[in-house]
Amino acid sequence: MFKGHPKGLFVLFFSNMGERFGYYTMLAIFTLFLQDHFGWDETQASGLYGLFLGAIYIFPLLGGIIADAWLGYGKTVTIGIVIMGLGYALLSLTGANPTSMYVALGIIALGVGLFKGNLVVIVGNLYENSSVSHLRDAAFNIFYMGINVGAMFAPHVARYLKNLMMTRSGFTYDSAIPKIANDLIAGNTITPEHMGKLQQMAGTTDPAGLTQFAGNYLNALSHGYNWGFAAAGVSMLVSIIIFLAFRKHYKEADYMHKDKIKTGSAVELTPKQVRDRIIALLLVFVIVIFFWMAFHQNGSTFTFFAKNYTNLTAGKYTFLIFSIPNLLAIFSIIIGFVAILNKETKKNYKFLGAAFALAGAAVLYYNLQRLGNTNKIDPELFQSFNPMFVVFMTPVIVGFFAWLHSKNTEPSAPSKIGIGMTITAIGYCIMLYASVGLPSVGVLSGNAIDPSIAVSPYWLISTYFTLTIAELFLSPMGLSFVSKVAPPKLRGTMQAGWLGATAIGNILAGYIGRFYKNWELWQFFLFVVIIALLSAVIMFSIMHIIKRASVS
Repeated sequence: MFKGHPKGLFVLFFSNMGERFGYYTMLAIFTLFLQDHFGWDETQASGLYGLFLGAIYIFPLLGGIIADAWLGYGKTVTIGIVIMGLGYALLSLTGANPTSMYVALGIIALGVGLFKGNLVVIVGNLYENSSVSHLRDAAFNIFYMGINVGAMFAPHVARYLKNLMMTRSGFTYDSAIPKIANDLIAGNTITPEHMGKLQQMAGTTDPAGLTQFAGNYLNALSHGYNWGFAAAGVSMLVSIIIFLAFRKHYKEADYMHKDKIKTGSAVELTPKQVRDRIIALLLVFVIVIFFWMAFHQNGSTFTFFAKNYTNLTAGKYTFLIFSIPNLLAIFSIIIGFVAILNKETKKNYKFLGAAFALAGAAVLYYNLQRLGNTNKIDPELFQSFNPMFVVFMTPVIVGFFAWLHSKNTEPSAPSKIGIGMTITAIGYCIMLYASVGLPSVGVLSGNAIDPSIAVSPYWLISTYFTLTIAELFLSPMGLSFVSKVAPPKLRGTMQAGWLGATAIGNILAGYIGRFYKNWELWQFFLFVVIIALLSAVIMFSIMHIIKRASVS
């Protein structure tokens, strides 16, 4: 999978991993922060979530234009990392007034806009050489793993910092308490059942004591969230060090089209070819809007579902996949077995692989002995499953595509996108089935369901797994398709166009959050199933137009 790739790919891999770790650390707790710190409901939180994600993917249009026309890709990426670090630092200082938060989000979005699309262009430029051009799709799968290695650990770090700050203040996190505490402080009606839960945790029935407890609890929780945002800023420092310190490995790919024109090595397209390629890309962009609308429910409605409808306790074996030490142990076992079973692995490395596998197994066994039969999990941890599945499944999907390629049956990138939309619909069918019979968000008034009727965490885990397969058919293939088809002088702008389509999808992801609150749960998930299926049908129906235009 990694054989034959330029070293520059791995520098960009780790630079991207650092940046994405910070971004997903922040995103894992963002909507929870809005609810718990400001007392916002699902519509308000998902609305800002969608607008922020939209801005994150709109600003690359500006970043692409700046890089294509003036600064070049490497300089623009560097400036973007610095700006993001400043934004996360400001976000970590958010107090009672949301104004500074809005400013911080705007700064972060600008930084991502300068960074994201232009780093992808450099990756694509690495594969312009005919000796490695056949590895382009695999390269984007590997690059995509970098995003998800960072994203996989991010929710765990955010959770750790949140709980650390709460423990230092003498509290333990309970997903039901923040809503009750905010209602008490705001003077809203609280049911006797919820008041009893608050009194039990506070250890008092005195109204003044309960109000003081509620305020102190929310302050400690907000402090924990702020530390998570600060950790995101620190990761920007790691990203920029990697990007600048190892520039020599990718500097030959950090060029602008006008540089190639000067040397006489540029490939010029006719106006018709440019037009046809842009049409092909725009058609793909329109379809993927609806994938991202569905996919990015992970930070909003899926997190709300985890918080309010899911059983947040797990047995010892289930808890293994919610814990960083156990995940690292599982990784160690997998890496060890891969080294042992690979025929090309040298003998010494096989012994090293066996040592990795044994060490991982020992850690798992030790941790299993220490775990109880019931273990608490936090709602933001569910967001780690998508990136974890990406890391595990990328080698499988790359191998599958390689096998199809060897038989001359590998689907084209647009076909993979259509298949990805179909799989997306299947993923939402799982949530549709899980939600039948559950009370609506309106009936619960934003509170958590009674634990006795909460659903198994495996419904969300299964959905995340299915959507991950859809993502691997669609997202890295889309990045590769854009880098291959985009007119050379518009590569930054066209990568930004892909991200702009993502932006529209993200805005829609936030917009449909109001349906999650106002409809029955099953109606909301059925709506997404229908949208995904319609998108797949349209994609397959226009496939011939895209193929013809993209090869002109």
